[in-house]
Amino acid sequence: MIRRPRVPATPRTAALRTAALRDRGAVVLGLAIVFPVVLTAVMLVVQASLWWYADQVALTALREGVDAGRVRGATAEDGDVRVREFLARFGRLAELESVDHAGSDAETQQMTVTVRPQSVVPFFDRLTITETLSAPRERFVPQGGQR
Repeated sequence: MIRRPRVPATPRTAALRTAALRDRGAVVLGLAIVFPVVLTAVMLVVQASLWWYADQVALTALREGVDAGRVRGATAEDGDVRVREFLARFGRLAELESVDHAGSDAETQQMTVTVRPQSVVPFFDRLTITETLSAPRERFVPQGGQR
């Protein structure tokens, strides 16, 4: 065991010892105050990442659904099935809330998908993401025919 040499007591060393005794626990107290703030910031970054990811998944599912529904002879339900199949692969990361075809007509396929991203921060579980996309329906145009 190694012993430190004793420093003779002087007014200066006595003042340092008293200051050290007064500062006991200051680091623990500082960490107790800072740690929740840092943890909250990290959780908000994770939540923002999950939000972005769910937005990308919703947009990709929407593209898949519109592509399936705009094919010649396809129905709106074909697009619904494709959206549901695509989103089923992601589980709770992007839960499907609704699929809507408002605005579709004989020449245009339009879909709106609403998903709920997974939440790791309280009170963010009620927020949803809504994406809308439209594309022209495929149709047969004979060669030399009019569009």
